[in-house]
Amino acid sequence: MQLGCVGQAMPVGKQRDCFPAPSRKGPPVPERKVFPVPEQPIIVFDVNETLLDLDAIRPVFNRIFNDPAAMRLWFADLITYSEALTLAGVYVPFTDIGAAVLRMLAATRGITVSDADGAELTDRFATMPPHPEVPAALRRLRDHGFRLFTLTDNTLEISGRQLERAGVIDLFERRFSVDETVRRHKPAPEAYHSVAVALEVDPGDICLIASHVWDTIGADAAGWQTALILREGNAPLDVGPQPNYIGQDLDAIADQLIGRYATAASSSRAGH
Repeated sequence: MQLGCVGQAMPVGKQRDCFPAPSRKGPPVPERKVFPVPEQPIIVFDVNETLLDLDAIRPVFNRIFNDPAAMRLWFADLITYSEALTLAGVYVPFTDIGAAVLRMLAATRGITVSDADGAELTDRFATMPPHPEVPAALRRLRDHGFRLFTLTDNTLEISGRQLERAGVIDLFERRFSVDETVRRHKPAPEAYHSVAVALEVDPGDICLIASHVWDTIGADAAGWQTALILREGNAPLDVGPQPNYIGQDLDAIADQLIGRYATAASSSRAGH
């Protein structure tokens, strides 16, 4: 036996009970906001090429450059420089970058682009038709209870013209544009975070549908689910985060989403 803390005999090993445990209090941990979990994800669509057919602008490039690869090169450069400007902390509207990239591409080939050329490109870009399966696939998703939104680098005015011309604008609950919110082009994380905050949902309860891997990588990094449509000229990247869903067109992605969540709903009902 040994003497305890007040001079009483105590069994060995019990003396520690006399002394208060050291305080482990640290700074208060901020409470994490808890959002309601929906039965199925909210769906947010990219617009350009994902829903709308980029080939509609090809005649402008064929006329100016006489090169079938010019349109794809222009679009790749448009994305590259929108991202470069964002990383540099500079915001320029998407259509202005597009016009500047057109002039830059022409300058590298000794071609002069007129104001009329730029205006024709802007007009064609704002009136691209939807891919053939898109209107029916969107309606099918909505009819199965999915809430539909868009997130674009375009201005709301341009994306509104695009979706109205495509006849699908009424299928979306709300349209988001980086031009109206964070003024940072995708795949900047702020673009995706701003949507989750505006909708008051957990990022994991949102699914981005896009046809560009750079967009799905950005959404995945923000905690979203992702779906990749393999439009012409687009393919998966076998490094980095992979999409949750991959399909040749929006019908294929809709089939996967409807099948998965219809099955989950049926199982939930059976369990009750």
